[in-house]
Amino acid sequence: MREKSLWQIQTERNPQHSEWYIQRFKTMAEQGQDIWGEARTLDAMLPRGAKVLDAGSGPGRLGTYLYERGHRVTGVDIDPKLIEEAQRVCPDATWKTADLTDLREVLGLAADAELGVEGFDAILCAGNVMTFLAASTRLPVLENFRAVLKESGRAVIGFGAGRGYDFAQFFEDAAAVGLRVEQKFSTWDLRPFTEDSNFLVAVLTR
Repeated sequence: MREKSLWQIQTERNPQHSEWYIQRFKTMAEQGQDIWGEARTLDAMLPRGAKVLDAGSGPGRLGTYLYERGHRVTGVDIDPKLIEEAQRVCPDATWKTADLTDLREVLGLAADAELGVEGFDAILCAGNVMTFLAASTRLPVLENFRAVLKESGRAVIGFGAGRGYDFAQFFEDAAAVGLRVEQKFSTWDLRPFTEDSNFLVAVLTR
């Protein structure tokens, strides 16, 4: 039996957690706060009309921004309530309820298949998604990311320190599945990453 993610555990403990999460970002936007910085960073890396996977998409906060700028967005999240909200906010993008461990199956691939030239130009994995994964699923998820990227594609992954997934271990895991670190930053506005950084934004390639 697959280990439950921390998000699943949290929503089981608090059935209202998903609604709280959705409202949190609505309130931030209404207050004029910038909630799209991660998507702006990815957008700057892409040509118009790029094929983008929003991995752990939540309620569509970032995928909607990217879709509205002309990209072809597929969002995947394990929480059906968040996906329902994403579909409401941006009905013309593609949203799927699924565990990222099952990403290849969700995209119609065999367990060991790769998308190749039909793959994604970019994967955005923001919002500490990697730290919400069950520890036993981190490697399979990273393997899936590599499998669905184009040869020239990039996976941009951001998460904070002190959340149970050491940065050094993440780099080891990425290397183990064949992903190479192209760049690393300490913020989504691309400040340099140092040994003391408490946040990581990693740009990975095949």
